[in-house]
Amino acid sequence: MDKKIFELIKKEAGRQKEGIHLIPSENFASEEVMKVLGSVLTNKYAEGYPGKRYYQGNGFVDEIESLAIERGKKLLGVEHLNVQPYSGSPANSEVLMALAEVGDTICGLKLSAGGHLTHGHPKITFSGKFFRSVQYDVEPDGRIDYEKLGELVKETRPKIIFAGTTAYPYILDFKKFGEIADSVGAWLIADISHIVGLVIGGAHPSPVPYVHIVTSTTHKSLRGPRGAIIGVTKKGISFAKSFGILDLEKRIDRAVFPGMQGGPHENTIGALAVAFNEADSEEFNDYAHQIVKNAKTLADSLKEKGYKVFGTENHLMLIDVGKERGKEVAVALEKANIFVNSNMVPHDEGSPMRPSGIRIGTPAMTTRGFREKDFIKVADLIDRVCCEVNKNEANLEGNLAEIDIEVKNWMREFS
Repeated sequence: MDKKIFELIKKEAGRQKEGIHLIPSENFASEEVMKVLGSVLTNKYAEGYPGKRYYQGNGFVDEIESLAIERGKKLLGVEHLNVQPYSGSPANSEVLMALAEVGDTICGLKLSAGGHLTHGHPKITFSGKFFRSVQYDVEPDGRIDYEKLGELVKETRPKIIFAGTTAYPYILDFKKFGEIADSVGAWLIADISHIVGLVIGGAHPSPVPYVHIVTSTTHKSLRGPRGAIIGVTKKGISFAKSFGILDLEKRIDRAVFPGMQGGPHENTIGALAVAFNEADSEEFNDYAHQIVKNAKTLADSLKEKGYKVFGTENHLMLIDVGKERGKEVAVALEKANIFVNSNMVPHDEGSPMRPSGIRIGTPAMTTRGFREKDFIKVADLIDRVCCEVNKNEANLEGNLAEIDIEVKNWMREFS
């Protein structure tokens, strides 16, 4: 046994069990999901797709991957689903490879406004280096102005538009996105990595009727393994045919393999099949709606304490904690065993390394069993930590340690 590694894993398990986890992109996978991730599926190489592999011995793997595909198609309502992307960034890159040429114009939400790096963040990313990127912003209240977006799109006429976010606390109007994309004949990609569990559970409108392609990670609100998916919608197939593209599904598959990936991680795909099965239940629907109820309670509680809160209508919110003090507050919260991430707020005067806000989400602790009353208490704890930071007293560390003990004692009540 590698004692050092297993000792560290044991410590990490303790940290997860004893803490309050509010990072929106994190969650707790089920025991079944984790068992499949660590199963003998790890040992099998399976380049290609079910029934068309480059290696022998994939009969059972084909059945497993096919199950994942069919379960995912049913839950999302898409015509075609690729379950092989290693993560969200490769999935978005593979869509770009399938649909665009180097130098084409793509349009996505600014990173500082809550967008994602792969949606065209300029200069330093694949999507920003190889394509002409135009970026839309949010208003001072943190919301997308769809009229302004429509004007930007008509002016720049992008080939691809991304409707997706990482730190946007409001309902996305996919119908309006669809109308804007249709007005210039652009491909519309919905990246629902953060909200996929809410969409499946009926707690957020689905993009499927209005977009051409859906991408998503599979671990956030879905509670699956660290993987990703690409779905092709009925509208996408029809749109492709209008351009004489009769093989959109094959284009997507070829962009994944052999375009940008080699052998798929079948242990991840098997775990995803389990996660899809878990999500196909009333219990999961209740969980998805509880995430939103909990988020609204937390946001309202923090607003009552005087904080400027952006959101929420989904699973997350942004809290303004003072100019360039986001990282300082996030570090202090960690010392109190409360885990968030520092984040820029809309039109932040700070920078990514010195932001003015923190990003908070409710999926993980909803999985642990938190309800509205518990998030009222979470708001109290966050406020106490912020007050300690603002006081900047010599005994700050000791005061945070006291809150840490209080949190650990409280977490013993939850499985």
